[in-house]
Amino acid sequence: MKRVFFMLIGAAALCYACSSSNTETALQEAFNVNDSASAPVFLGCNALSATEIRFQFSLPVTLLSARFSPDMEVESATGGAEVIITVREGAEAGERITADILVEDEHQNTLNVLTPFRIRNNRMPSFVITEIRSETAKPKGEFVELTMLSDGNLGALRMFVATNSMEVPVFECEPVEVKKGEYVVIHLRSYEDGSVDEYGADLATAAAKDAHATARDFWLPDSAERLRKTDAVFFLDQDDAILDAVLFSADGTWGSKTFSGNMAKAAILLGEHGAWAAASGGAFSPSDAFSSANTTNTRTICRKEAAADTNSATDWYVTVSSGATPGKPNNTATYVPK
Repeated sequence: MKRVFFMLIGAAALCYACSSSNTETALQEAFNVNDSASAPVFLGCNALSATEIRFQFSLPVTLLSARFSPDMEVESATGGAEVIITVREGAEAGERITADILVEDEHQNTLNVLTPFRIRNNRMPSFVITEIRSETAKPKGEFVELTMLSDGNLGALRMFVATNSMEVPVFECEPVEVKKGEYVVIHLRSYEDGSVDEYGADLATAAAKDAHATARDFWLPDSAERLRKTDAVFFLDQDDAILDAVLFSADGTWGSKTFSGNMAKAAILLGEHGAWAAASGGAFSPSDAFSSANTTNTRTICRKEAAADTNSATDWYVTVSSGATPGKPNNTATYVPK
């Protein structure tokens, strides 16, 4: 009988609401619904350590269940607007995990969340970008080369390319141990067989063009364009700190209308984080970017590897024709326009 009575009240309320100027208010009053009874909203999650994962919600909640893939054993959990789950250690630094959790608020509203995250990586090595090819001529594609300045693990490292997206990384590294002095080359296209990611100990696994037997090669899938002659390349860790960056322009502008907005945003971002310096010390302009006007598929943007890093255009030069050296020390010969 109670169920029938509730449905009758609901029907009467609905008729009233249809004739009211404020349908939502009428329904809320009839069913005694207010903001405090709204269901919680999932706001995001991140790994605080190798064993602690924080899930954030719009309202305080209680954890009902939690499962992870790959499997991790839950040791404890706190409740509230921030649910912190402690698991037994076992996952690799920077490993990608999928969480499937069920929570409930004080009004018995439940919310099921299925979300990926990466285990905290506290062993990110220091490194610098040392060479960039921003043009392609099949089968040689664009690449970004890094030189490791310390030992560590690159798990959860994210690479952004401004003309591709300022929000979504073009590359996110899986856990991999690297050594000081090691070269890592991220190839932005896969043109041929042998474009194999080298996460193991054998650095000669990749056999595609530009792969090097003593460097660690990674390949983005397919042959889509992801890097341009006017662009910004930067790497972030899990705290969104910029680890290194390069800003370059082919013609002294931020490029075409399609990409100029992202380029301007990238310049501001790099400047605010001290990752790129304006020559004047003031507001950024395209003239503060390194000039890529003379680059080709074989004349790449190269770092002066023996010089101090100033996070500015003065750190860079364009090497000579056929001077590209992915996975090896840079060719120090500088291209001189005729």
